[in-house]
Amino acid sequence: MKRLKFIIIYPIIWVFSRLPFFILHRISDFAYFIIYYIFNYRKEVVFENLKHTFPEKSNKEIKLIRKKFFQHFTDIFIESIKSFTISEKELNKRYVYKNPDVLKTIEKSGKSVILMGSHYANWEWIINLCSNTNLKCVGVYKRLSNPLFDKIVKKNRARFGGHFITTNDTIKSIIRDKQNRTPALYGLLSDQSPMLHKTHHWSTFLNNKLPIHTGAEMLAKKHDFTVLHMSVNKTKRSHYTVDLDILTENPREFADYEITDEFIKRTEKQIREQPEFYFWTHKRFKHKDKAPQ
Repeated sequence: MKRLKFIIIYPIIWVFSRLPFFILHRISDFAYFIIYYIFNYRKEVVFENLKHTFPEKSNKEIKLIRKKFFQHFTDIFIESIKSFTISEKELNKRYVYKNPDVLKTIEKSGKSVILMGSHYANWEWIINLCSNTNLKCVGVYKRLSNPLFDKIVKKNRARFGGHFITTNDTIKSIIRDKQNRTPALYGLLSDQSPMLHKTHHWSTFLNNKLPIHTGAEMLAKKHDFTVLHMSVNKTKRSHYTVDLDILTENPREFADYEITDEFIKRTEKQIREQPEFYFWTHKRFKHKDKAPQ
């Protein structure tokens, strides 16, 4: 069944990915109408997430943010499809790093890097990061349930020189790179909630006390890696700029979870400025009532 799904769906994705953006944007507009007005896809989940985050806003304001979010949500979907065939030249025009010199500074230090990012604006197009650094770029991702789709998505993400590993392979990859004296940059999206039995830290995020991923900080401290923060901003439709900022070059000087809390603080600031560009479709607050007192 998984093979059959792949045989049917992947050719359609590939054909759509060859379309120019002005057509893909019309498809996105149509998809938005279907998802938002006909199927009502996760509208209540998004509304509740926004209401928990912005209790000071009226229902009218919340619904306006929700509407803008779904318009962005379908754009992200078509941008992910486009990434299968987009050229590196075009991607570099649409996904621009404002201060790539930060990476050159890190290269001179000879240290490896933990890059902390969030599910904001567009995180998928970071596949062109290798165009801006000589560091080995490693993206950490969650394996897809369909092995055929997992293989093709992994291959696609790596076509500009990056390397992609599953969360379970992260530690082995870091150890191997250290043994080979290969400075590397490991990108982790650190804003989603971990499973409760794997939670080490709770922090106030989006106006609620929530379980927070601490893996990036723990890896940085254990291996003495520089911690780099990535902030993506949407400038216009399917155009983004990326700010890179060194959070610390000496993570062991920080108290436990201080780096994580700083990352969460920066992420929340960006969300509050333009909440429609955050990823709201997951049940972000399902564990909020289980927070330790």
